[in-house]
Amino acid sequence: MARIYQAQTMGEADVRVALVNDRGQADLWVHRVSSWGLAQGDARWFITRDRYDATSWVYFCSIGMAQVLVCFVDSYGEAGWRDPEHAKRGLFLRRGFGG
Repeated sequence: MARIYQAQTMGEADVRVALVNDRGQADLWVHRVSSWGLAQGDARWFITRDRYDATSWVYFCSIGMAQVLVCFVDSYGEAGWRDPEHAKRGLFLRRGFGG
């Protein structure tokens, strides 16, 4: 599951993410969910304010600095890696939690 904490500095982050509005530009389409139980894989994010509950600390930055380009989508069915063959699976599960 992807429980995301927004890091305040790039140095403390596990992943650098740039938010984009154009779905065609994104590497990963993400759907935000309202509970831990609905968070699943890399594409369904529960955003938490408690850094120690998170599976990944994310720093939002410019496209040039990002490891992954993310576009938020409105439904579960749209969420996922744009190109499954080049997916960086488990990128948001780095803190030792399964998903």
